[in-house]
Amino acid sequence: MSDPVELGCELLEHCEDEALELSAAVDRLETVTTDPHLTREILDTAEKRGIITREDGLIRPRRGAFVSFESEVVTKEGEFSCRRCGAGLSTGHFIRFESGEHGPFGSSCVRKVTGRE
Repeated sequence: MSDPVELGCELLEHCEDEALELSAAVDRLETVTTDPHLTREILDTAEKRGIITREDGLIRPRRGAFVSFESEVVTKEGEFSCRRCGAGLSTGHFIRFESGEHGPFGSSCVRKVTGRE
């Protein structure tokens, strides 16, 4: 199992949004952990590392490290449940980060988690 703090920081680092409401950032981090203490630790660690800035309820990711859907998102066939919405999946989309693989997600949820939609 991947370290949830590292995985959460990488998820924020690869976010394509210019800015997110805190609630939207937490929604994405809930795909890593639903523990509020870990979520806070992820946000604090990401801020200390310069991955994000926080101001007036907004999270602003440092832009530049986007997920490549061609090389960093892999699909696997099987019986899965989406980590974001809970839907049943026969094809799971997994994001490959340095700290580990994150998923499974459905085809639209993987885009939402990375900020493509």
